[in-house]
Amino acid sequence: MNPRIRLIGTIVILLLLVIGVNIAAHGSFLEPSNIVRVLRQITYNCILGVGETFTILTAGIDLSIGSLVSLTGVVMALLANSLHLTGFALVAVVLFAGIALGAGAGYVNALPVVRLNLPPFITTLAMMQVALGLSYIISHGRPVPLTSNAFNSIGIGTFLGGLSAKLHLPALPIPVLWMAAVVIICALLLEKTRFGRSILALGGNEEAARLAGIAVRRVKTMAYVISGICAAIAGFLYMALFATGSPQTGTGDEMLNAIAAVVVGGTSLAGGRGTIVGTFFGALLIGLLDNAMNLLNIDSYLQKVVLGAVILLAVALDEIRKRYLAAR
Repeated sequence: MNPRIRLIGTIVILLLLVIGVNIAAHGSFLEPSNIVRVLRQITYNCILGVGETFTILTAGIDLSIGSLVSLTGVVMALLANSLHLTGFALVAVVLFAGIALGAGAGYVNALPVVRLNLPPFITTLAMMQVALGLSYIISHGRPVPLTSNAFNSIGIGTFLGGLSAKLHLPALPIPVLWMAAVVIICALLLEKTRFGRSILALGGNEEAARLAGIAVRRVKTMAYVISGICAAIAGFLYMALFATGSPQTGTGDEMLNAIAAVVVGGTSLAGGRGTIVGTFFGALLIGLLDNAMNLLNIDSYLQKVVLGAVILLAVALDEIRKRYLAAR
């Protein structure tokens, strides 16, 4: 099945869910303030999911993204407190350093995969433990509060707040704009560049891609580097939101929710098929499900069961599709 057709299917399910829950919630589900709340809630998982999409498209996976959120957040907070800079200069230097760290971690993740042909599951699992341990070591197991308020507008600020107030609409949070930028840039990278076509070709058939002249090692390495960069951006936004770099940030369900967004958004775990836009809608579907269950006062433990069932259903449908195509 064409990824675009699967994307359309996800959107249709999304619309049906929205209509059904809005009726059950007596119209409160589609209130502008609730929609903005959902967008803010999915920001971090969506950004992580975008990075994860690249690795899964190569038939790999990155289990270290949650720990990299912790590590980059702690390092950026420590760096911000140690620099004698203010305003935009401080934000730019800290962000660049965090992205460099995330990219470096992604490169280290890729080395055993492309050089020794080790399973990505094992190598990124090792990085998950290493990054988490390092974040606790350098922070001494405690959160690192920011001493500068230069990051406040990024974490809790809004876009065109005055205009939104005049129109009696909720203001758009700044982190949502970061999410939109990441989605747009990575979607263009995947769909409109040679690198993106190489990612899809590699995931579809690595040996055929190699014979076609694609630099398989370099392309696969870049997929993990992009995943690390997205984790660093999420770590930066978390740090700005809480005004703290904490080793505990990113150690919850972030990694699982990011992978769920990728799978629900139509990306095949076998690699070679998927879109960034699909990942966004996958994250949105999961976010709407969580929000809907909260509005309907569904037990939080049951919510995890529902999310697990949705992930299993998405993977099962992908396997059924593959068997159907193989039988034709």
